[in-house]
Amino acid sequence: MSLVGSYVALSKPLAAALPVLLLAWLRFGIGALAMPHWLVKPATELPMTGRIKRLLFLESFLGNFLFTLCMLYGVSLTSAVSAGIIMAAIPAMVALLSWVFLRERIGLRVGMAIACAAFGIGLFALSKSELLIQSGRGLEPNLIYKNAVWGNLLVFAAVVCEASYAVIGKQLTGALTPKRITALINLWGFVLMTPLGIYAAFQFDFLAVRPATWLLLVFYALAASVWTVWLWMTGLKTVPAAKAGVFTVMLPISAALVGVLALGERLTGLQVLAFAIALAGVVLATLPARASN
Repeated sequence: MSLVGSYVALSKPLAAALPVLLLAWLRFGIGALAMPHWLVKPATELPMTGRIKRLLFLESFLGNFLFTLCMLYGVSLTSAVSAGIIMAAIPAMVALLSWVFLRERIGLRVGMAIACAAFGIGLFALSKSELLIQSGRGLEPNLIYKNAVWGNLLVFAAVVCEASYAVIGKQLTGALTPKRITALINLWGFVLMTPLGIYAAFQFDFLAVRPATWLLLVFYALAASVWTVWLWMTGLKTVPAAKAGVFTVMLPISAALVGVLALGERLTGLQVLAFAIALAGVVLATLPARASN
């Protein structure tokens, strides 16, 4: 989750240097080149059922394809700090989707967690001071504000995709190895993104990209497509989903820290309050229940 938070923040300068569609395509392409050996079926693995194949496609479509588009477009329009605060709603969204699709009961504490996350995001939306960071020459302040609102909405859509990814991933780990899941969903992402990526590539000047940007792209691709997915799926094999949700707190914290320390962004008092309320929701949603006597 710390790696996810860092690449969420670092994708902002990448999205400024490369078209989002091209950036997403290159991410999946680099990931595919890094792990072709992970596609090999282990001898102990049972043949995939139709249900597992559908879940693999949904895992990639929601958790890779749509998440990448929403996150990259969203972060390109808003700030890394904003993205980090909105991402704090992931645990509560996981609980909500579990209730809708898995019929898991949401108790009072989880309901309060969802309310905290929603209130924290709403409070953050009232803050306009950080929107001055979105400096675009020739843009009027009102247009900058509208762009940031769209960016925040897209990041929230990425939250929904990420929550779906967590719920589906838990089911996949019972049938496939973490490495196979990682390689297969990345391959699906590459297939889905290829038509859009090729279209964007024909209209882009690759020689204008600085070497440092290419190095950052390689880190982003390996972190987003290989390392974080493999670590998450490996953890889900042995850790209950609710307990795994505790560690998603590192995503918004890491994204905000990278935004402040590396990208020159700053936290206002209102944003700190919004962050604290959203994180209170994370704590409420992920604390282990008291054992009954």
